[in-house]
Amino acid sequence: MTFTKTTETDSKYNHLEKMSVSELLQNINNEDKTVAYAVEKSLPQIEKLTEKVVEKLRAGGRLFYIGAGTSGRLGIVDASECPPTFGVPHDLVIGLIAGGDTAIRKAVEFAEDSENQGWEDLQKENISEKDIVIGIAASGTTPYVIGALKKCNEKNIPTGCITCNEGSPLANTAVLPVVVTVGPEFVTGSSRMKAGTAQKLVLNMISTTAMVQLGRVKGNKMVDMQLSNNKLVDRGVRMIMEELKVSEEEAQALLKKYKSVRNAITRNT
Repeated sequence: MTFTKTTETDSKYNHLEKMSVSELLQNINNEDKTVAYAVEKSLPQIEKLTEKVVEKLRAGGRLFYIGAGTSGRLGIVDASECPPTFGVPHDLVIGLIAGGDTAIRKAVEFAEDSENQGWEDLQKENISEKDIVIGIAASGTTPYVIGALKKCNEKNIPTGCITCNEGSPLANTAVLPVVVTVGPEFVTGSSRMKAGTAQKLVLNMISTTAMVQLGRVKGNKMVDMQLSNNKLVDRGVRMIMEELKVSEEEAQALLKKYKSVRNAITRNT
């Protein structure tokens, strides 16, 4: 199978080293402006994938992200932010990266080249048909991710993907593919740039929409957030003040009593 890796095609710009700081920043920004429009074109695909995620989470399943390099790190970031933001268990959304935790901070050579390791990593998490797996790879050619999704398909585990190359092996493997075609990068082949931004946007959309659908947001507030620092405690106090129309002192007392913004609000309305 042949396809064009648009993420690897030559940049629209040349002689970057001759550009001023201002020119570099302006041109990078011009390219970044196109990303949200590329994501917009993929909304129907994102909707189908998100609906399946919601279905699985509602039924007691888990959401797995699996990727390598920048893509894997983006999945881990999104997964790690769900518990503090929405108060869900740490094992509800799980991010896996080729090379393990070491690869979060430092590249692990050839980790992404194993077609079997992704599935082995999923098996360590006791993956089952109740769960859903989203493979993340800008190129759409990462063996670690493709191999994992192929095995999931064989085991009737729902699969989706986020990639930036139409017709890629990953897009053709996932049952529910999301393809965001961002085109050439400012620095040729540097898919941490536009492709990475597109992947981050899609991840935000999937997880946030799923959490809203699961009732983890009230109005537009993160009422289930973990009160893990003073900033979040202050935010919780303001939420209670606004919702219950009480003073700051009363809101602080309620938050101290109930240890939860949601409980403070629901038990006093």
